[in-house]
Amino acid sequence: MSQKNARLVYSTETAGKCPTCGWPQRDCQCSHRYAATQPVPARIVAKLRMEKKGRGGKTVTVVYGLPENAEFLKGLSQELKRACGTGGTTAGDSIELQGDVRDRVREALTKRGYTVKG
Repeated sequence: MSQKNARLVYSTETAGKCPTCGWPQRDCQCSHRYAATQPVPARIVAKLRMEKKGRGGKTVTVVYGLPENAEFLKGLSQELKRACGTGGTTAGDSIELQGDVRDRVREALTKRGYTVKG
């Protein structure tokens, strides 16, 4: 084979590694450290919306626009799930709660002193 036609097709040497931390991309440590360390601002503006699309017709209330701090989101998620009596999860900078519980969420967030839009 001549050098003109020789090209690298696949290599495990560098592929699949995070350029920042050097870990394999499936176990990358960068995003975990970033999400856990972002500071929580003094004034929080939470936004509400209801979604049905792509969920098999089930209604979900989404609280978004929150700071990406893992501990903060986990605590707020637990409090909102207790206040609404429903299940839910966190995803990025948002919290998803099962059902249309916007009124209860709005009430719980305003009691905490957050500004609520939507």
